[in-house]
Amino acid sequence: MHGRPRKSATPVDENASALKAAKIRSLQTQFLQNHHNNIYTKEALELNAKLLETNPEYMTAWNYRKLAFEHNLISQSDAEKADSDHIKSIIDEELRVVENALRTNFKSYGAWHHRKWVVSKGNSSTERELKLLNMFQKQDTRNFHAWNYRRFIAGLKNISDEKELQYTTDMINDNFSNYSAWHNRSVLLSNLLEKKAEGYFPKETFLTEEYEFVRNAVFTDPDDQSGWFYHLWLLDQTVKVDMPVMVSSWPPCDSDINLPVASEVKFPVVLYFNEPVEGISSHTVIVQIEDDVFKDITWSPLSTNKFGCGQAWVTHLSIPHEKFNFSKIYEVKIKSEDSRGITSLSGVPCSRPWSFAFRVSVKDVQPDEGQSFGRIMLTDESFCTIDTNLNKTNLLKSYFELKTSDDDQITSSKWKLEMIDNEIAHYRELLTWADCKIGKLTLARLLMAYDSMTSSATPIAHVEEVLQLYSELMKLDTPHQQYYKDEYSLVLLKQVTSSMESLLKHCWQYKSTPSSITGSICLRLNSLSLSRIGSIERLLWVQSLDLSHNQLHSIEGLEALQLLSCLNLSHNKLASFTALDPLRFLKSLKVLNVSHNEIGSHTIDTRRYQCSSPMSHTIDYDPKFEEFANGDAKLVNFWEAYTVFGGLNLMQLDIVGNVAVDERFVSFLVKLLHGLKWLDGEELH
Repeated sequence: MHGRPRKSATPVDENASALKAAKIRSLQTQFLQNHHNNIYTKEALELNAKLLETNPEYMTAWNYRKLAFEHNLISQSDAEKADSDHIKSIIDEELRVVENALRTNFKSYGAWHHRKWVVSKGNSSTERELKLLNMFQKQDTRNFHAWNYRRFIAGLKNISDEKELQYTTDMINDNFSNYSAWHNRSVLLSNLLEKKAEGYFPKETFLTEEYEFVRNAVFTDPDDQSGWFYHLWLLDQTVKVDMPVMVSSWPPCDSDINLPVASEVKFPVVLYFNEPVEGISSHTVIVQIEDDVFKDITWSPLSTNKFGCGQAWVTHLSIPHEKFNFSKIYEVKIKSEDSRGITSLSGVPCSRPWSFAFRVSVKDVQPDEGQSFGRIMLTDESFCTIDTNLNKTNLLKSYFELKTSDDDQITSSKWKLEMIDNEIAHYRELLTWADCKIGKLTLARLLMAYDSMTSSATPIAHVEEVLQLYSELMKLDTPHQQYYKDEYSLVLLKQVTSSMESLLKHCWQYKSTPSSITGSICLRLNSLSLSRIGSIERLLWVQSLDLSHNQLHSIEGLEALQLLSCLNLSHNKLASFTALDPLRFLKSLKVLNVSHNEIGSHTIDTRRYQCSSPMSHTIDYDPKFEEFANGDAKLVNFWEAYTVFGGLNLMQLDIVGNVAVDERFVSFLVKLLHGLKWLDGEELH
């Protein structure tokens, strides 16, 4: 444990272990007989106590004691039930058994859980419990079981959070490396913030002192992680917005969009929030086209989880054929009707109302989907320098216009900037004399936090320094290289999307006549060594996207790009069809290149579970696949690909260069994708 090599067992140790195992087996055999026969006598409980003192981790034995406790209480006579001293003696016996078990292993989950269960019954001294805790916390001040139990007892005794906070101060002053005390401090301060306790709200009244307090710890021992984790919590408290906020939309506010004529004019509307939210519906969001208010609008989360939430939500609005007029410009207004009904996953409401409007016009141009479809190339020869006078570039301005803030927000940002700027100065000083990995990481986070609060007015200022820090960390801390690489990618994309000028450097114009599939502009983010996608809120306008020759192992986030019709993901590190899951939401997608990835190289794609639980994933077996396969043994292994591609209307697909692609799979794709015109560079007939 903690880097200490395991010692080889001596013959004496092996003999002692064998004797202990034999004793446990004997006690366990007798105990299970009593348990199966519902025997709760005094002798049976004594045998159970011996077993738990020897092996406190035996959960079945603790559950047996609960059953025995309840059984013996029910079996008492009326006089015994009325005798509080008698009841107290039964409880004291349970607490004695737990205490003996904790002396064997004071980190036993079962023992601490049983003690909490017994004490919650009442008739026990909470003062005695605090004394016991003090004893255990002297043996190990970082025992998180004891700290968790302390919070439970403090609640029973109504000990104030302020008093407990002082206790954590004393424990931390005694040992800066007490991670559990730092954690308990964050829990207590969160409670005080939520209650808006005097002296702790607003945040700036105590954050300055807390930053100074944790600085003493990290400057004393820069290699100890306990204080650093608390500093990360403080930084989150400083910069985070206390409620969900809508940060972007498609179409953007005050924009003009043109749509081709069809049987109906239909277009997506996307709401993008700063964090995943739930509750978007016709009850919380009003949609109005001209003077008509639409009451039966259905909003859907653009997310691969099963919890009905997402950062991005979409609905599809339509203007029926009989109503549109080529000379008319339709004004669409969208606003929050009941913003408090929109909540974060933690239940915090979006209490700040929001609204935006845009204009829609219909052009008398038939969509070209029915025309002959030539292969679309995304090579350098297909593009030329962008014409900044294009209507599309004018549309981008909406994403970079400075939004005015109210006085409260300006005041809030001012103290946050001053506080973070002060921290940046201190940690730059630290790195002049301590080559500390976590110090570099903290400085990178501080610099990005500072820039995130100023980038709305000025371009990101510290991005080069942050990228340099992450580059150094990749070399210094190779076990966590992938994490630093992902963070590097997110910072790089923030830089690319920080201003219209920087974004336009990656926008290229198609040389050929624009089509409804490609549009006139392609955003080319190829060959940037990206391993993760971010800054999606600035990319909702993208119709054609080139992410080739990167190091992507996930495309999470792309599902929000509802206009995306042309996507190049070739030469990345996508390891399975489940890594392509976000494609299911891109109903406008016509051209896709996923060639030369690693699909099929890994039997089980464990990497998709790194950021989210497999229990929340939506890739399930689709019963319709059986009907599609129709007993064809050659197709039974392609159910994941069926789930991803089955709902798409692709016209061009490149998938060569993946292990999973063989003759059988090509036949499967041709059968599945009826509208496919080009496959791996070959025209289909």
